[in-house]
Amino acid sequence: MISSTLFSPLSIRSTTFRNRLWVPALCQYSVEKRDGVPTDWHLVHLGAFAMGGAGLIVTEATAVSPEGRISPHDTGLWNDEQVEAWSRITAFLHGRGAVAGVQLAHAGRKASTHRGWAPEKRGTVSAEDGGWPTVGPSDIAFEGYAAPRALTTDEIADVVADFAESARRAVAAGFDLVEIHAAHGYLAHQFLSPLSNLRTDGYGGSLENRARFVLEVVRAVRAAVGEQMPVFVRFSATDYAEGGWNREDTATVAGWAQDAGADFFDISTGGNIAGVTIPLSPGYQVPFADFVAGTAGVPVNAVGLITEPAQAEEIVASGQADAVMLGREMMRDPHFPLRAAHELGVELDYWPEPYVRARWS
Repeated sequence: MISSTLFSPLSIRSTTFRNRLWVPALCQYSVEKRDGVPTDWHLVHLGAFAMGGAGLIVTEATAVSPEGRISPHDTGLWNDEQVEAWSRITAFLHGRGAVAGVQLAHAGRKASTHRGWAPEKRGTVSAEDGGWPTVGPSDIAFEGYAAPRALTTDEIADVVADFAESARRAVAAGFDLVEIHAAHGYLAHQFLSPLSNLRTDGYGGSLENRARFVLEVVRAVRAAVGEQMPVFVRFSATDYAEGGWNREDTATVAGWAQDAGADFFDISTGGNIAGVTIPLSPGYQVPFADFVAGTAGVPVNAVGLITEPAQAEEIVASGQADAVMLGREMMRDPHFPLRAAHELGVELDYWPEPYVRARWS
């Protein structure tokens, strides 16, 4: 067997990943009943990645409360019906040897929006169409969306409790890890960035104060899931805007989050400020992951236009990241890990039995 870092196992707490080719949260906006309950679409969508050999599969941004959804068509994890539906999906992922992760999220000022692939409407969903008032750290609107109401300190505590309760439900649903969504301009990122957080209390101003909400969520989630389950945090490492959140802040807060109970950091960028220029190129976010890992001394994965097996292998083998997450490439080719193993000369023992005859020769 040819040696490959990409296809070597990785262990975090009590969980072992069969490889370092992972699937990030990919919003589907496909809960047609608008009740947060995942459906057959989600089973097939996520199950295909497990059949294709992914080591970790993370659900779409899964809301900790109804008002935390990005759109009315998002999944959730705030009631028992959702737990039961997720349990069916995690059982399938486990049956194919994949680790099942759930991304717990609250969209904050970017909640109650129309799903992005519905071209007829944009921006905030009206109350008549099933939308709801949004909240944030401050009453600053995301461009094109309705202005949120600033959360009170009591309400912030309630949101932290919602994350903890959803984490407990994640354990009941059979998930192997929880990822806290603190990226892409959603609520936790809104607290972190000085461009969206103008508070003057203990949750605003200094970096320590702006990080307080995220660290409270990390501690609450860790307490809820116990000591054996890995806890990830997804950060955007920059706002791509002057005076905004940046990679140095990300590294600092990642270190604090590790001390608070987080194990691993999923490093992305952007999403908090509209209209910024993002310099897209293959692997464009990898340097941010490398910087956070090197500065904070924490394990990370890299994302962003990673599309080729050799490219993914180089990122991990060179130590720029401990794993990679492929989003759009996995949607184009859910069996990317099987193909990557072939191209890299790696023999796998987890090809789906009915598919063995389709192996490349």
